[in-house]
Amino acid sequence: MKLQGKKIGILIESDYYEKEIFYYEHRFPEEGADLHFLTRLWGQSSLTFTGHENKAPFECHESFENMDDAALANFSAIIVPSAIVADRLRYTEDINQLPPATRFMQRAFANKKILKGIICHGMWLVASAPELGARPQSRCTQQPYRRCAQYGSDLHRSGCGD
Repeated sequence: MKLQGKKIGILIESDYYEKEIFYYEHRFPEEGADLHFLTRLWGQSSLTFTGHENKAPFECHESFENMDDAALANFSAIIVPSAIVADRLRYTEDINQLPPATRFMQRAFANKKILKGIICHGMWLVASAPELGARPQSRCTQQPYRRCAQYGSDLHRSGCGD
């Protein structure tokens, strides 16, 4: 159990890639991780999202919206998954303000002890906060490569054939 005692947060919204989310849902706990799916609950006690391909339902009961820095510091990792999750979480009521999910990621990035994983289209979530993409090193595949380059990252291409 390599992840025993580690608390992992995964952002979730509709149009998630089912195979990816279901893999996280099963594999992280198998390794002993304390897994939490986080979203904007919009004042509700839970929301049910649907997957992108098969419309599989996924119920979420936890929000990042009112999580304070002390609670956030208990996480070992925060993951922004692929697919349309990040696009949906980019919504903000006031276009002059960063989306709540982006502000949450800013807070996660401010804590150097938290591992941050942004998968594929997850980079959309931090596009409005380019300082989050400007990491000393980013490992990316073909799809987000140009976005990472725009952030000025010292890129390490992974899975791109070179």
